[in-house]
Amino acid sequence: MGIDKNKAKETIAAGKAILGIEFGSTRIKAVLIGEDNAPIASGAHDWENQLVDGIWTYSLDAIWTGLQDSYAKMAEDVKANYGVDVESLAAIGFSAMMHGYMPFNAAGDLLVPFRTWRNTITEKASAELTELFRYHIPQRWSIAHLYQAILNGEEHVKDIAFITTLEGYIHWKLTGRKVIGIGEASGMFPIDIEKKNYNEKMIAQFDELIAPRGFAWKLEDILPKSLLAGEDAGALTEEGAKLLDVSGKLKAGVPLCPPEGDAGTGMAATNSVAKRTGNVSAGTSVFAQIVLEKELSRVYDEIDLVTTPTGNLVGMVHCNNCTSDLNAWVGIFREFAQALGVEVSTDKLFGTLYNKALEGDADCGGLLAYNYFSGEHITGFEEGRPMIVRTPDADFSLANFMRVNLFTALGALKVGLDIILKEEGVKVEKILGHGGLFKTKDVGQKIMAAAMNAPISVMETAGEGGAWGMALLASYMVNREEGETLESYLENKVFAGDTGSEMLPDPKDVKGFDDFILKYKAGLPIERAAVEALR
Repeated sequence: MGIDKNKAKETIAAGKAILGIEFGSTRIKAVLIGEDNAPIASGAHDWENQLVDGIWTYSLDAIWTGLQDSYAKMAEDVKANYGVDVESLAAIGFSAMMHGYMPFNAAGDLLVPFRTWRNTITEKASAELTELFRYHIPQRWSIAHLYQAILNGEEHVKDIAFITTLEGYIHWKLTGRKVIGIGEASGMFPIDIEKKNYNEKMIAQFDELIAPRGFAWKLEDILPKSLLAGEDAGALTEEGAKLLDVSGKLKAGVPLCPPEGDAGTGMAATNSVAKRTGNVSAGTSVFAQIVLEKELSRVYDEIDLVTTPTGNLVGMVHCNNCTSDLNAWVGIFREFAQALGVEVSTDKLFGTLYNKALEGDADCGGLLAYNYFSGEHITGFEEGRPMIVRTPDADFSLANFMRVNLFTALGALKVGLDIILKEEGVKVEKILGHGGLFKTKDVGQKIMAAAMNAPISVMETAGEGGAWGMALLASYMVNREEGETLESYLENKVFAGDTGSEMLPDPKDVKGFDDFILKYKAGLPIERAAVEALR
C-alpha cells in the first residue's frame, strides 16, 4: 500500500509525525512515521568503526556528524516529497547497537573513547562477574567493561560520575536526562525481573567486591535510571534541538521515549515482545531472541539474558558469523559465470543457488563446513578459519554444497538454541525471521524452521528495521490508551493481524539438521587445527 501524500503532508505540518533514529554498526538511520505508524520519510548516514590503540571505537565527532546528517537527509526527503519543513514532532526515540562503555566525569567529559560491543577485551571481568553473580555476564556488557577497567588499574575509573551506552549518551545530551530503556539497561547490568529494575543484591555484591579500592562512587549512583516502554523520558531542550537539527527549524519541547538497544527495537519491529514469541536476525552476524515465561534453570555461557522493552526476560543467542562465507561462495559462482561471459543479476544468482540447496540431501550428503570468519564464543573459538570438509565418499553435489553452507550459517546458533529449546524445554509459538538470509523467498525460512523445529514467519515490514522499531516505541508512549500494553498496541494498532507468511518445519529437514549438528560438533577439532596451523 502506497503512502497517502496529502495525509502525510498534513501529519508533518501539524507536528504529529514521530521519529526513530538507530545507530547501527555501519549505518545511522532515521525513520519518520505517520499516524498509522507506517514510514513516510527516511534518511541514512554510513559510518565505520575505527581500531584505536587496540580498541574498536567511534569518535564523538563521528557520532554527532552522523546523527545530524541522518536527520538532515530525513528532512530533505520530507521537503522533496511533501514540500514542507519538519518544525515539530509528536515524539522521538533513539536506539543504538547494544551496550559497550561510555564513562563520564562530573563535568560531563568522556573519560576514554567509546568502547563498542565489538571489543573482546573483558574476558577476565566477564568470567569473574559471572561467577560472583551466578548470572552470565557477556563481554560486551557495560559492567564487564567497567570491571575490566578496574582490574587493569585504569586511571580514569576514580573520576567516573556516570556511565551509559551510545543511545543513552545521545538522549542525555538532547534532554538532560540520564535514563535508559530497560531492554538496554539489561545489557548494562542484570535486571530483577520482578522489580523491573537493576538487581539490588548484585549491585551490593559489586560494591563490596570493589570496596577495597576506595572509589568515591557507588555503582547505583553512576548507572542511568532504567525506564519501561511508555514511560516519560524527558523532552528535547533548546540546546538539544540545535544539536539534532543544525538548520534550526526543529522546535524544542518534543517528548522523548526511553532510549532502547537494537535488540529491543528488533523485537518491536517484528512484533515479538510477547511471551512464547521470538525473532531471529540473520545477516553478517546472527542472533535469536526468545521471550521466556520464567528464569532458566541454571547459568549458561552460551545464553545471554536480556529483557523486552517492557522488562520481560529474554533468552538471547548471539553468534559472530552467519552469511559472510556463504556470500563469498556466491561471489565465486558470480566470477565463474562472468568467466563464461554470462552476466547474472544478484537476485537471480542468490535465488538460483539458494533454491538449489532445497534439492540436497536432508543431512547435506555427508559434507561439513565451518563459516568462521572470526571467532565464535558459543563453540569456544577466539578466531576462525572458513572451511569445507568431506570424506571421499560424501555426495559432493552443488545442491549439497549450497545446503551445507546454509546449514553452517546457522550452526553455532543451533548449538545455543538447542540449550533453550531442548535442554530447558522452552515453548515457542511464533518466531519472526528478518535480515539478509531471508531475502530469497522460502529458502532461509525453511532452513531456519529445520534448525529450530518451530514455525518461522517472515513479514514484509521486517525489512524496515530497528529505526522503525524505535519510532514504534515512541509512538506507543504518546498514542497508547490508558492501561494498554505494548504487546496489545503492536498487535492491534501496528500490525493489525499481519502475522506474515508462516512456514512449518519439515520433519525430514529437522532430522537432517540434527544429524548435521552432531557431525558439526564432532568436527570442531578440525576447525581448531586449522586455526593453529594457518597463521
